[in-house]
Amino acid sequence: MNTQATPAQAETAVAKAKNTRTLVGEVVSDKRSKTITVLVVRRTKHELYGKIVAKSSKYHAHDEKGEYKMGDVVEIAEGRPISKTKSWTVTRLVQKAIVV
Repeated sequence: MNTQATPAQAETAVAKAKNTRTLVGEVVSDKRSKTITVLVVRRTKHELYGKIVAKSSKYHAHDEKGEYKMGDVVEIAEGRPISKTKSWTVTRLVQKAIVV
C-alpha cells in the first residue's frame, strides 16, 4: 500500500486550500478560550455619491492555542462551522501588536 500522496492528490489539496475565503483583520477581543474576535475593515465606494467609505465586520475565529492577543493583525480562513457563531480559523500572524 502506497502511503505517499500522488501529484494529482497533492494538487487537489492545494486547490481546495486556495479556494477558501481569507480575510485580514485586527484582533479586538481575546477574552474567550480558543476564540478571538477579528475586526475586518473594507474600503468601498458609495453607490450613489462615489465617496470612499469604510465598512467593518466582526468575525469569531478559532484560535486553538490561544496565542493571538488584542492588537495583533491576523489572517483568517473560512471553514466548517465550529460553533453557532464561529466558522473561521486563524491561519497566520501578519503583524504582532505594538506594546506601549
